[in-house]
Amino acid sequence: MHVITLDGQALVAKIREQTAKLNRNNVTRTQAYLHFYQEHEEIHWALLAHLVSRNGGWNMTDLRGEWLPFLMDESSIQSYFWFLERCNWLIFHDAYAQLLLYAEMKRTKRDLTSLLAPLGVSTFMRVFWQAFLTTQDSAKLTKALIVNEQQYIEQRVVQKPITVHRIFSTLTYFAQSWFSLTQILFPYKEHPTDKRLQLVGMTVHDFPSLSARIAIGKALYELLYKNTVRLNSIRQFAFRIPHTGSRADYWPHLFTPVKPSSVNYEHVYRLRLNGDERREGASKLYSPSLTKAWPDTAHSAADGIDWFRDNDWLKVVDEPVDLPSIDTDTYNQTLRWMEYGVKAVSLFD
Repeated sequence: MHVITLDGQALVAKIREQTAKLNRNNVTRTQAYLHFYQEHEEIHWALLAHLVSRNGGWNMTDLRGEWLPFLMDESSIQSYFWFLERCNWLIFHDAYAQLLLYAEMKRTKRDLTSLLAPLGVSTFMRVFWQAFLTTQDSAKLTKALIVNEQQYIEQRVVQKPITVHRIFSTLTYFAQSWFSLTQILFPYKEHPTDKRLQLVGMTVHDFPSLSARIAIGKALYELLYKNTVRLNSIRQFAFRIPHTGSRADYWPHLFTPVKPSSVNYEHVYRLRLNGDERREGASKLYSPSLTKAWPDTAHSAADGIDWFRDNDWLKVVDEPVDLPSIDTDTYNQTLRWMEYGVKAVSLFD
């Protein structure tokens, strides 16, 4: 049992209120991470979370975009959106409360980590936040948060029967994996004068595996921070381009958030791309903004118990990872595979 003072209770209530207010949808979450990072750049995880959450939004709008309605029925689309939204909501619910508590500790120069438990945060994180107050070791804290947040969604989403049977056991999931649709991309400019953005990132394979998700999270962090020139360019993109959920955010020459006047998915699909360019006379690919694609979703409470039962997880934080990254050429190839797949499906529909 944790006994806290009235001041502590008031702070916990305030943090919960602020977190809930910003946890409305993917756009509000994504921007909240960025605003926090801009005020506390020592918290590297906040920038990583912003960029990964951007990708979560793009994946959500893909479900209502140009191609996936060819490949998925409405029931599958709704299930996938629930899965993406629930993961996004839960991670923000848990992690953003920690960020707000840190901001208060920084402001008051007090160790308030005793309030992590009343906020519902795993006991795993207390030692890392306490150490960070002294060491300011941004990398270690980031990796600890990666482990914690993936554990947090493990019992609350990934291992839920609805997820196992309606997401991971479907042909649609395997098709998405085969087409490498589950990519996390960081847009940047290779040279400041470039008109178009380049992309670097990773493909998420084997999402049901907790260890795989943790390894990918740590590898993404290494990819983001290992090159300071590219990091600064990625930061400039994040600061300059508001997140809307549309893939036009980073490639407006290929995507548009403007819905075509008429869409008939019964007709044979006509190829639009030629390499990384549009074919002559072809319209842009439809990629809606998040607020146009999906209404705000009401969530049930974040149930579950503290996952931390084994001290071996403390060692996982420092385990090295070395996973292959992808670049713009790989992403172009993914688009081509996807388009030809949609073309094939439309021929037999």
